Amino acid sequence: MELVHIQTASKKYPLFLGTDSTGVLDKLISHFTPAVSSVLIISDSIIAPLYMQEVKRSITCDNVFEFIIPSGEKEKSFENYYAAQTFALQCGLDRHSLIVALGGGVIGDLAGFVAATYMRGIRFIQIPTTLLAHDSAVGGKVAINHPLGKNMIGAFYQPEAVIYNVSFLDSLPLEEWRSGFAEVIKHALIWDASFYEWLRTEIRTLEDLRGENLIYALRKAIAVKASVVSKDETEQGIRAYLNFGHTLGHAIEAELGYGTITHGDAVAIGMLFAVFVSEYTYQKDLGFRELASWFRSYGFSTFPAHLKAEDLLIKMKQDKKANSGTIRMVLLKEIGHVEVQAVEDAIVLSLLEKFSKGEGLA
Repeated sequence: MELVHIQTASKKYPLFLGTDSTGVLDKLISHFTPAVSSVLIISDSIIAPLYMQEVKRSITCDNVFEFIIPSGEKEKSFENYYAAQTFALQCGLDRHSLIVALGGGVIGDLAGFVAATYMRGIRFIQIPTTLLAHDSAVGGKVAINHPLGKNMIGAFYQPEAVIYNVSFLDSLPLEEWRSGFAEVIKHALIWDASFYEWLRTEIRTLEDLRGENLIYALRKAIAVKASVVSKDETEQGIRAYLNFGHTLGHAIEAELGYGTITHGDAVAIGMLFAVFVSEYTYQKDLGFRELASWFRSYGFSTFPAHLKAEDLLIKMKQDKKANSGTIRMVLLKEIGHVEVQAVEDAIVLSLLEKFSKGEGLA
C-alpha cells in the first residue's frame, strides 16, 4: 500500500492507495479528535451490495448507518441531497459524526456536500470505487447538479482522508474504465508530457490498465491533481487547468441529460474540441488528428450528431469559468502546458460547427 500526502492551504490529509487499503479505515477513525460519535456511509444501489458490508465490518463504532441512493449522474440532485440531510437528522448525527462516501464521483460529490453543510460542516472520508473518482475524490470539490449546469451548487471542503482500494475497481464495466481513463489522460495532457508518452506507449488497450500499470497511472494522475490543488485550492488560478475538456464536456452532459453519456466520454469529446480550438488559436499542429485516432482506439464516444452548436454554446456560457458571459476555455499550448483563454462566441460557434461535422480529421 502506498501513502500519498495531499496538501492544500486549508488541510493536509493522507491518501492510501493499494489493493487492501480499506483495512486502515478503523485505525484512522480511532485516532480522530474529538472521537467519532457515529458514522453515516453514503453509497449507491450498485456499490452498496458489493462493498457496504466489507466497509461496515472494518468500522468498530457502535453507531453506523447507511444511506443508499440509486446509481447514476442524475442522482446527484438536490432531492437526494435533501433526503440525505433528513436521514442524518433522523439518525441523530451530531458535530462529532463522520460521513463516509463509498462510491464513484457522484457519491463522493454528494456525500461531501452533505458533510460540508450538515451542522455547518462535519468530517468525511472518501472511499472511491471507480477509476474516474481518482480525480473527484482528491482536492475537496463537492457539489450537486442543477438542470442548468453541472456541479453548480457546492463547496470546497476537504476530506479527512482518501482510501483508494483498487480491488474495488474489479467490478467496473468497460465503459466506466474508459470514463475514468479520460481523466487520467487529462492529467497527463495538462501537466506531464512524460506521463502522456508513457500512456501512449504502455496502455494500448484498456486491458493494459491493470496491476502495476494501474497503480503507476493512478499514482501519476493523483500526483498531478495534488500538485495543482496544493498551489490553488479554491480555483482562483491554475486549478482551472483541471477543467481541460470540461467546458464542452459538461455542456454535452447537460444537453443530453445527466447520465445519458458517461462523464469521461463527454470530457474526451471536450478535450478533442479544446485541442481543435487550440490549434486554431495558436496556429500550430498540436496533434488533434492523432489524439482523435487514439481516442477512437479505446472506443470513446464521438460527437452526438443531433446536438446543435447554438444550444451547446448557451450551456458553455454558463460554465463556472465563464466571466460575464464570456467563454474561457483551457487551451493546450503544448503537451503538458495549458492556459485559460477567453474565446469569442462567434469563434466558439464556428469551430464547434466544424468540429461537430468532423472537419480537421480528414
